[in-house]
Amino acid sequence: MTAQVVGLFDTPIVVDELPNAAAVNAALKPLILARRAEGPGVNISNIGGWQSEHDVAAWGGEPLQHLLRHIFALADAHCVDIVSPGAARHRWASDIWANVSPPQASNQMHTHPGAYWSAVYYVDDGSQPHGATGGELIIEDPRMPMILMTMPNLRLRSANGAVHEPQLKMKVRSGRIIMFPSWLNHGVMPHQGTRERISIAINLLAVPINPA
Repeated sequence: MTAQVVGLFDTPIVVDELPNAAAVNAALKPLILARRAEGPGVNISNIGGWQSEHDVAAWGGEPLQHLLRHIFALADAHCVDIVSPGAARHRWASDIWANVSPPQASNQMHTHPGAYWSAVYYVDDGSQPHGATGGELIIEDPRMPMILMTMPNLRLRSANGAVHEPQLKMKVRSGRIIMFPSWLNHGVMPHQGTRERISIAINLLAVPINPA
């Protein structure tokens, strides 16, 4: 066949490893566990796990600032102001919280209205057994569930010929950053590791430097 397929509306998912992650994680882990010992936290998307107040910037210290600087750089590298590509007309404001997830804890599907980028950083992946499934970060095609309603097993082919799946299941590991547009529906499968998983979630909001 001579038909051409053009990919449309590409959605970037950014995966990176934090420089000096071992030292950062060694500093962040006791801070997060100490904070958990102080109170019950909040319940938003977490199921069976602990979530901090959105105040990590106040007590995360330099290890958190190191993480934030790297995430700000990732955000800058993966978007562009088409009116002013050479000079930023915005700054990034952040909303940050910590998660501690014991075995079998999960997060229900949700989005982050008002934010531009959302990211999760893994301080401790909880020692997922090698080759085991479960505990993945799930990112969902925003056209769900309509594309599965009439023929759930019928899939589109992408421009590169790959079979399109309505959900992306992403493996996690200590030191990894996963960043995605905040409007994407996402959640976490039940954690199957042998220890508590510890992560930091970050929303980035684009704030105009000189608002009209």
